[in-house]
Amino acid sequence: MNKRVTGVMLIAASAVVLSGCAGGGGSEVAADVDFAAEPSGTVSAWGFENADDVGTARLDYAAAQLSGVQVDLDATAFDAQKFTTRLASGDVPDVVQMDRRYVTQYAAQDLIMPLDACFTAHDVTPDDHWYPSVVDDVRFQDGIWAVPQFYQPPAILLNKTVMAEAGVTSDEIDTSQPDKLLGAVAKMYQASGGVPTRLGFDPVATGQASLWVLGLGGQLSDADGVPTLDAPGNAAGIDLLKQITDAQGGFASVKSFTDSFDTFGDNNQFVTNQVGAQVNAQWYPNVLSPYVGQIDIEAVPFKDADGKPFSVAGGSAFVIPVGAENPAAACAWMVDVTSDDAWAAAGEARAATRAEDGGINTGLFTGSPSADQAIREKRVTESGDAGFDQVISTYYDVVDYGTTFGSSPAGQAIQSELNNAVTAALLGDKTTAQALADAQSAAMRAYENATAGG
Repeated sequence: MNKRVTGVMLIAASAVVLSGCAGGGGSEVAADVDFAAEPSGTVSAWGFENADDVGTARLDYAAAQLSGVQVDLDATAFDAQKFTTRLASGDVPDVVQMDRRYVTQYAAQDLIMPLDACFTAHDVTPDDHWYPSVVDDVRFQDGIWAVPQFYQPPAILLNKTVMAEAGVTSDEIDTSQPDKLLGAVAKMYQASGGVPTRLGFDPVATGQASLWVLGLGGQLSDADGVPTLDAPGNAAGIDLLKQITDAQGGFASVKSFTDSFDTFGDNNQFVTNQVGAQVNAQWYPNVLSPYVGQIDIEAVPFKDADGKPFSVAGGSAFVIPVGAENPAAACAWMVDVTSDDAWAAAGEARAATRAEDGGINTGLFTGSPSADQAIREKRVTESGDAGFDQVISTYYDVVDYGTTFGSSPAGQAIQSELNNAVTAALLGDKTTAQALADAQSAAMRAYENATAGG
């Protein structure tokens, strides 16, 4: 269940966008559901591939609460094209797990139900239960269309070994001060024959494109969900990315080098000192924890143009499709599996796993501030490594600075087209302005498709 943010942010440009009429069908269906009814029968759930200790503990907790409900779990990965095909054929799951960037598109097309009545029936107040930025990801036309889970914020991991060798200090890794940052990059960067052998800073340009654009003053969509990829403020983040990659051999060389990283292995980029600093989501310190004796790391927040910490709220969510056979039990199950008690069970399971494998417990970032705080207080203890403890603390700090990507019926296309624009601009194939203009045109076509007839 615990999805890695970098994976879900890279949404394929080919994702299907069906024409539909926004506003009505999903709401009308939900109005006919008695979400307060005693849960019973079978709930079919799809999109739950690779449930780890955290996911399994939550599934077990929900099963114990709903003794009269059988959950039929399809552990294959969510697929956008398969989803629309299944709904069209009448093969409709009761619950689907998907990236939150998909939710508003399906809401606009009346393919999923609004869940406000579900929350009311189970005494859940979304704006109190989850971080506001997490809820805003799935808010559309004054309704909430999904049960969110997870929020693993990005920050900047520092390789103190490389920095010390180059004479770089932590305060120089500051995205709000480009001149200082570029100076630090130049000090740490190394190449052989024009090919990078060490990056001063890996900005993860396409995997974290939204972070750079939004963090430095941009906007991906307006309050109504209309794409705004050509907004004037969007250029600043891309232009800084180009400066960073140009200073390290150019984007093509940087991308080729980072693609060769043994990111999850014994020769990862921190063990081998291939980076001085790198943008990473909160889950990545878990990957690095077995190497605690081999690396020296700290973290700093990404900063906006005003020098304030900044984060974006990526993660997954549960939805109930229109046509679901057992929406009342699906609602109860979704509420139970994202409750504080379910997360407490997950926290206990993760602590047991860490005790068994000797790793460092970096906490769980659930999307719910109360669950996060409870797990941190009970399960996250000093590791004995000051650097890792500082990293954990930094991620807990930056979660409070999260903002939504923006809720749009063209959310998938916006992300895909933004990545296309960043790639084109960093390669020099287009100016930043032209790349964003082309991206806006494509995103608008997707938006108009998704809202046709509404």
